[in-house]
Amino acid sequence: MSKETVSTPLAPQAIGTYSQAVKVDNTVYLSGQIPLDPQTMQMVDGDISLQIRRVFDNLQAVAEAAGGNLNDIVKLNVFLTDLSHFPIVNEIMAEYFHQPYPARAAIGVAALPKSAGVEMDAILVLPNEYY
Repeated sequence: MSKETVSTPLAPQAIGTYSQAVKVDNTVYLSGQIPLDPQTMQMVDGDISLQIRRVFDNLQAVAEAAGGNLNDIVKLNVFLTDLSHFPIVNEIMAEYFHQPYPARAAIGVAALPKSAGVEMDAILVLPNEYY
């Protein structure tokens, strides 16, 4: 078994005892991303749509650093402080992903770090040509 950490300056740096992602053989476990701008490490300004896009951009940066992309995600977990925003997640997700879409869970939570409205984590499997 091969295990390595994945890190990129194009996504927010880990602010705690975790890695942006951990790659085990051809499976990559992406840590939760909130809508932090990787350059400023501040929350993005704006509505939930901007927060969701920033989270997808952060996940994409880490996936690319691991040798893949968002369409290699097989499982996506979405955490929302307001589940009424779930249709917005679906709409924006369709811009970032194409079929077959990953398996997914949407979970309503009371609060997220830095008062974010959304957080997502994922598992991706790299195609054999990248592994």
